[in-house]
Amino acid sequence: NYDKLLVQFGCSPITEDLVARIERLTKRPAHHFLRRKHFFSHRDLETLLNYYEQGKPFYLYTGRGPASESLHLGHLVPFMFTKWLQDAFDVPLVIQLTDDEKFLFKEGLSLEETHRLAYENAKDIIACGFNPDKTFIFSDLNYIRELYPVILKIQKKVTYSQVRGIFGFTESDNVGKSAFPCVQAAPSFSQAFPSMFGDRKDIMCLIPQAIDQDPYFRMTRDVAPRLGYNKPALMHSKFFPALQGQKTKMSGSVSTSSIFVTDSSKEIASKINKYAFSGGQDTAEKQRELGADLSVDVSYQYLSFILEDDEKLKQIGEDYKSGKMLTGEVKKALIDLLVPMVEQHQARRAKVTDEDVKHFMNPNRASLKFY
Repeated sequence: NYDKLLVQFGCSPITEDLVARIERLTKRPAHHFLRRKHFFSHRDLETLLNYYEQGKPFYLYTGRGPASESLHLGHLVPFMFTKWLQDAFDVPLVIQLTDDEKFLFKEGLSLEETHRLAYENAKDIIACGFNPDKTFIFSDLNYIRELYPVILKIQKKVTYSQVRGIFGFTESDNVGKSAFPCVQAAPSFSQAFPSMFGDRKDIMCLIPQAIDQDPYFRMTRDVAPRLGYNKPALMHSKFFPALQGQKTKMSGSVSTSSIFVTDSSKEIASKINKYAFSGGQDTAEKQRELGADLSVDVSYQYLSFILEDDEKLKQIGEDYKSGKMLTGEVKKALIDLLVPMVEQHQARRAKVTDEDVKHFMNPNRASLKFY
């Protein structure tokens, strides 16, 4: 219940007026994630837009925990929206690859393996089409020297009881888990990127994220004024469901839980037809009579994220809900959309070279010296 989350977390809704303001400032139509309220709440987005209107700079921050060889659709959603934000506002972007986190939190992964996976994941991220002149991708292991002064300042302001209360760590957890939230917090502050922003202190950060990441950044925002830093602004997205439905967790280690960017067209079709939870009826006769429950139908929910045409999505929803369309027809519509989308990503990814990765991971290149 996302309305309850708004109250529970103390966030503000992204209203139609706020979406209209973004359209005015960017001079382009709002992303369909905004129009359909997939990104539904925020913290201090209005403050950030005020900064932008006044000609003050901001940057974007997102990340990825490299625990598997490739990304799945749930990983792509925040990257798709972040790319739109970067293009719309024409701002720099930093992308954190938390190879340290995955080593600490995943028992079966070695540090060497998480570091290798960070580079593999970087290629998929680059294939999303981010601006190569304004995007800095970094592995925590590689960039720790620059991050560490900011991490230390954050750590000194956060108590163990705070971290334990927010994240639920226990006495049996390794100590690295308790230290990590401050590592994820550090890129929220421009002081972590001196080669990009120098010693300026007036640069805000905007973090598009899934709502379950909010605890990290509530802690970050609490610390910011005590360090003399700007609070980061946040935009929260709803969860992208696993194929089996909202009650099943999407996992990079469970191939049947999602569509991966490495899947073939046959694998995509097979997964959708076999595993995508249906809100339709048991038989065609019942479906014609009663229609489908769109709120639990995974294929329709995936279409709502991926299909950009509002009118087409509305028509599919009306026809499916009324019984005019059958589950198989909706699944086919999704497959017809997903296959070329994934194939195009694979083609872009195949063109990403090791030199491209080095370019994106170089914090000292001239194109990143913004301010």
